[in-house]
Amino acid sequence: MARMKTFLIYALIIVGFYIFSEFMINVGLNSSYKDIERRDNISQVEISEAKATLVNGKIKGTIIESENENLTGKYLEIDLYSKRDNMVGKRYIEINTTDVNRTQDFKMYFETHEVTSYSLAIVDEKQGEELKLIPDELTKPEIIVGTILALLILW
Repeated sequence: MARMKTFLIYALIIVGFYIFSEFMINVGLNSSYKDIERRDNISQVEISEAKATLVNGKIKGTIIESENENLTGKYLEIDLYSKRDNMVGKRYIEINTTDVNRTQDFKMYFETHEVTSYSLAIVDEKQGEELKLIPDELTKPEIIVGTILALLILW
């Protein structure tokens, strides 16, 4: 009975540590992101989230096509700027709206230093070099599977 009690105490300590570490990681990551400023006034694009840290960031939003303007086949150009107004990166997102669904959600993750603002433009073709891409954020199940596979390889 004493062993079972000890085992239960260890299990509770491990679960408590897991919950505490998840909370602290989320608080730490979310507090390091700061909002970045939008420099344009394009009505076809609504931005729901635009945040950056010192080394990376993300922009999420929706492209809305009006009835009299066909945006399909065009590109959304996103320019990133530093605090000294130097362009530090550029990214293009292809617009693929249809007659049924006249909106398109997009997510852009970037890895560049000290981004404080961005501007949007709708262009007909890509011009210049794009910024290095970062894969989408991983979900919790993907992280758990990756961790298990890494532990199995190390074992």
